[in-house]
Amino acid sequence: MRPTLKQKFRRAALLAAVIALTGCAVAKPRTDDPLEKYNRKVYAFNNAVDKVAIRPVAVGYRKITNPPVRRSISDFFTNIRMPITVANDLLQARPKKAMTASARFLVNLTLGLGGFFDPASRMGLPLDDTDFGITLARWGVPDGPYLVLPLIGPTTGRDVWHLPVDSYFFDPMSIYSRNQGRFDHGQQYLPSVLYLVTLRARAIDAESFLESAYDPYVFLRDAYLQQRTYQLYDGNPPASVIDQMQGLNDEGFDPDALLKQQQSWEKKHNETPGEDNTPTTPQPAPASSSGQPY
Repeated sequence: MRPTLKQKFRRAALLAAVIALTGCAVAKPRTDDPLEKYNRKVYAFNNAVDKVAIRPVAVGYRKITNPPVRRSISDFFTNIRMPITVANDLLQARPKKAMTASARFLVNLTLGLGGFFDPASRMGLPLDDTDFGITLARWGVPDGPYLVLPLIGPTTGRDVWHLPVDSYFFDPMSIYSRNQGRFDHGQQYLPSVLYLVTLRARAIDAESFLESAYDPYVFLRDAYLQQRTYQLYDGNPPASVIDQMQGLNDEGFDPDALLKQQQSWEKKHNETPGEDNTPTTPQPAPASSSGQPY
C-alpha cells in the first residue's frame, strides 16, 4: 500500500526532528555502502594520520594568521581553481554558467588583486563551483559505491575520477607544479600544500559536530553524499531524491523507532554523575557546504 500524503508528512516531520537532534547523532542504517568494512578501516587510518600530522599543522596555521588573512588566502585558492569550474561547465553544456565563472575569475584576478579579495560576489557573480565528478553525473554515469580513500577521504566510484582529471587537465596549480623543473627540493608543490592546509584549517570549526555524532563515520558519509546531491541539482534536488536520501521510501523503515533510538542515545549521552542533567533544547546542525575536501 502506498503511503498517504498525511503519512508522508508525518514521516518527514519525524525525520526532521531526528535531524535536528545534535547533528543526526543516530542515523538510519544504509544499504548503499557495500564497502563499509573497508571504508571504516581507512577512515580510522585517516583519523590517526590527521591527529598526528595534519591537524597540528592546521592548528598552527590558524594561530599565526587572523580571520581576514585566512579569508584572503582562501579566496585566492578558490579563484585560482576557477578554471576547473569553467572547463566542467562547458563539458556539461552549460555555457551561461561557464561565462559567469569566467567573468568571476577575471574580475577577482584583476579588481580582487590576484584573487585575494572577492569583489565578484558583490557584483552579482556568485561562486558556483563544479568538477568532473558532477560532469560524469550529468552525463548519466551512476554514482557507484561510497569510498574512503587513504589521505583523501570521502568520495564515490564516480566522483573519484574528478581527482586525476581535474588535477591533470584543468587545475592551474597542478599544471604549474608539473612543469616547474628548476626547483631542487620540490618547492613548486608548496602552493598545493598550503591549499590543503587551508582546507583542513577551515574544517576545525566543524569538528564539534562530528565529535558529538553517534557514529562519526556515518555522519561524515551522509553529509558528503547529501552535499554532492545538492551540488548536482544546484541546491534544489527533487522531492523523490530527498526521500531516497532520507530513506523514507525504504521498505521496513520505521521513523518512530529511529526517533526513540535517538532520544535514548541523547538521554544516555547527556547523563553525567553529579551534574544537572536537565534537558536542553537541541540546536539544529548546520547544512553541509562544499569543500569538501571532498
